[in-house]
Parts: sequence; C-alpha cells; structure tokens
Amino acid sequence: MRWTIKPKPSEDKIKHLAQALQVEDFVAQLLVQRGIETFEDAKLFFRPSLEHLHDPYLMKDMDKAVARIEQAIENQERILVFGDYDVDGTTAVSLVSSYLKTYYPEVATYIPDRYDEGYGVSFKGIDFADDNGFTLIIALDCGIKSIDHVAYAKERNIDFIICDHHRPGNTLPDAVAILDPKRDDCTYPYDELCGCGIGFKLIQALGSNRQQTIDDLVPYLDLVAAAIAADIVPMTGENRVLAYFGLQVINENPRPGIKALVYQVKKQTLDITDVVFIIAPRINAAGRIKHGNHAVELLTEFNFEQAQQFASEIEQYNSDRKDLDKQITKEAFNQIEENNEQDRFTSVVFQENWHKGVIGIVASRLIETYYRPTLVFTQSGDKYAASARSVKGFDVYNALEACSEHLEQFGGHMYAAGMTIKPENYPAFKEAFEKQVQDTIPENLRVPEIEIDAEINFTDITPKLIRLLKQFEPFGPLNMTPVFLTKNITDTGYAKTLGADDEHLKLFVKQNNSEGITAIGFGLGDKIGLTKNHQPFQAVYCIDENEWKGTTTVQLRLKNIK
Repeated sequence: MRWTIKPKPSEDKIKHLAQALQVEDFVAQLLVQRGIETFEDAKLFFRPSLEHLHDPYLMKDMDKAVARIEQAIENQERILVFGDYDVDGTTAVSLVSSYLKTYYPEVATYIPDRYDEGYGVSFKGIDFADDNGFTLIIALDCGIKSIDHVAYAKERNIDFIICDHHRPGNTLPDAVAILDPKRDDCTYPYDELCGCGIGFKLIQALGSNRQQTIDDLVPYLDLVAAAIAADIVPMTGENRVLAYFGLQVINENPRPGIKALVYQVKKQTLDITDVVFIIAPRINAAGRIKHGNHAVELLTEFNFEQAQQFASEIEQYNSDRKDLDKQITKEAFNQIEENNEQDRFTSVVFQENWHKGVIGIVASRLIETYYRPTLVFTQSGDKYAASARSVKGFDVYNALEACSEHLEQFGGHMYAAGMTIKPENYPAFKEAFEKQVQDTIPENLRVPEIEIDAEINFTDITPKLIRLLKQFEPFGPLNMTPVFLTKNITDTGYAKTLGADDEHLKLFVKQNNSEGITAIGFGLGDKIGLTKNHQPFQAVYCIDENEWKGTTTVQLRLKNIK
C-alpha cells in the first residue's frame, strides 16, 4: 500500500479562498484540490440549487427526441421504454416510463434478459416491439453502439430514441435522436451524467412543454440519486446537484419501492454510501439473479404493501446473490493458484457454470487480493461472456480495444466493461490481454494507493470542521471523502481486534496532549502489533460520526497505519 499526499495547490489560491470563506488554510486546500477556487465556486459547491441544472435543450438532438415523443402521443402510437438490467438502466426505465404514464397510457417497459439476450438493445426486444405494435422505442443506458439493431428496427417501421452515456464508436446508429453528451458533436456543458441522468434531462425537456417546473420533477430524483451512486460517475456539476436533492427525496419522501427497500434498515438518515451499499445491490440483485423486470415493478409500484411484497422477494435475490458471489470468488481464487498465475499482470479466469449475474462482483473481489486488471468469464449460449474491472488509473476499455480482433463485441468505460468471445479465441485473447497490460501499465499502478488530502493534527478536528465536512457531501469520484494523515499518534492501551477472525482493529488514540478519540480500522486487525506499548505510529483516516443509541460521537475510520 503506497501513501501519496496530493500535490498542494499554490499558497496564493489557498490563502485567498481561506480569507474569502473565513476557514482554516487546510480546509481551503481541500476545496482548491476539488477545483473550487473562488467564493462563487464555493457557493455553488456548498449550496447546491436546482437552478444550477442546465437547460436540457442544450443537449444535441433533444429537440428531435421531444418532437418524436409528442408526435407519438398525438398519433396514439405505442411507446416501449427499453433499458439495461443494472441499477442505472432499471431506474432510468422506471423514471421515463412512470413520467410518461402520468399523461399517456400507451407506454410499456422492456428489460432484456441478462442470460438470454445479454447487454443492451436486443433483436428479441425489437421483435417483441414489432409483435405488439410498438412504433417508438426509447432506449436508456444503452444503444450508442446498436447500429445493426436500429437498422433492423427501421425495416419494421420502428423508430429509436437513444439516451446513453457510454462512449460512442466511429459510427452512430441511424436513430431519430441520440442523446449522449459524450458525442463529439454535442456541446452540452456537462458530459458525466449517467443513463438515468439523461432520462431525467429528457423528462425535464418534455415537462417544459407542459408548463412543469423543475420542482414538479423533484419526486423522480430518488431514482436519479440511486443511479448516480451505483454507476460511480463523478460527483461534480449536475450529478452533485441531482444526487444532493435525490438524497433528500430518499430520506424525506421516497417512492414506495425505495421506501420498502430501506424499510428494513434501522437508520434515520441515509447518505450516498448507504445508497451504494444498501439500495443499489438490492435493485441490481433482481437483474443478476432473476430478471431486471422485478426491479422496474418495484420502482414503479405506488401501493406500499405491494412494494413491500416485491422488496422481500428482492431481499431473497440479494441473499442468493451473496451466496453465489462467495462461492464463485473462492473457485476463481483456486483457479489462479492452480494455474500458478499469482504473479501475472492480469487475472483472467473462466468456468462455464459460473452465474453471469455475479461475475462483475467477483472481478472486483479478485482485485482486492490481486491488485490488477481482471476479467471473469462464463459460458453464455455458444459464447463466453465476461465482466472486466480495472485498477485505479488504468483504462481497461482501451486495453480491450487493443485486443479487439479476438473479441466478438465489447463495451463499457475506463474501469468496467463487458465482452463476448468465441470459445476457440479465449486462449489467444487471454495471452494478448496479459501482454497488452504488461506493455502499457505503469509500475506504480500495480500497487494500491491511498491518496491523502492533507496532513492535520488532532487539535484541528473541531465541531466546526465536522460541520464543514458534512457540507462536502454527497461524496463520490472527484469529490471523495477527505483523507487525512496524522503523525505521532499513540494508543492509550485500549487496542483490540474485533470480528470472528480478529480482522478489524479498534483503538482509542491521542496525539501529544490532545483529547482521546476512537478509531476503527476495518480489515486492519493484523496491524495491532504496531500500536502496542504506547509506541508512536502514523495513520491515514477519514473522519466519521458514529450514531449509537441516540448519541453521536466523532470517530476516525482508519484506512491504514504504519
């Protein structure tokens, strides 16, 4: 584990901002590191407002998309809302379909079967539309590379509107409208929206035709916040505004489906981390274990009792998903050891009966032990399908592109991708991918890194700092929870390990004559020796508030000690 202190911005910028905001220098430093340099920037950051959302019509083709939907409504056409089976896709489908149904009944939804149809727009889905008289398909969180599918639909007089946030290829599908801020010819001011975020921009544009204001659309933001959290898009700009207000909806007045999911959780206020670890895996579990339709049913259900019934079924899927995930991870580790592949630059594993719904999770688990780009393959029909995950700083999409001669199809982004391959090409691809990563990965990216925002003393941890850090939320990529370094810490003799295998560490620490403070280190139980006999050590940590029996105390969440 390497510790890296982020470069310190210029003293002038720090001093200027600290003065303007009346805060300590190191707080100003945290802000400048996030690109916040002026009083005006800070105001936008600390006081998110729905007024900060951009005009949806700034997005290329938005006018065409809205015109085609209005035409469909006028002509009483049937509209099919089509989306991927993950959280981003199912929330996007739930959002757009439930919005349209508030004033137009001829709307249905379609989520492809992960096992039968695979990722994205499917020929089976288009046949379903054709057989059932749909003449317009709105594709969400997929479609940007579906050139053949859109052409196939056109032959059947079915139009497509594509709302996607993945990188386009060199050629775009022949759709009526393509909403994707990552298009080269799209000048929309923010290009990091998720699929559900683009769905929200679409209903924002449709709403303006109906004299609806942004306030009328706030109830849909619980879905957008769930998608932003699950899809791990940057927590900047519009995403931060949408997530901020979406969290308020989740906590104050969520739709019955989300209320039913959090009903079992005994926590007063959910933050973005809770959305990532509590809401998202459950929505995902439907598409992983059974079918993504179950998630859409839950998220569009308005009767709370019925939603609770759906939620308890999904809870069971999530429990099954956890069991599968454990079992397959164990088998994947065994495979790496049996093949003596512990020291490679990549992990590429395959077993024909692994459950396709959890291979992405298994890839992430393997990275926790073998820190390197990872692909987990399983049998899918007559092909092999895989999920790819990467390590910080390494673009796995580019690496796959370099090996694409061996692949049938692939798509995704820097840190996560999916692909299919003919079985006979697997051995050659495995070696090509290993060589590509070996040739292109910088040595430092092969060791996990903890990035430290600032070095502070325990005396800096004041109630004012805690209040300020709370206003940095919601956290996410490009606005991560600040990580601090403090040196010369001693444990007051309280050190102990927790958990069935003593894997966690709990301390009560001081620095010089500071007040004592509780520190908890998940997975750091093996470091207890460093804290014995009052010997000094240094720690990197985040500052947390811990709620216990109605009392809130400050604690350090240790990331590492040495």
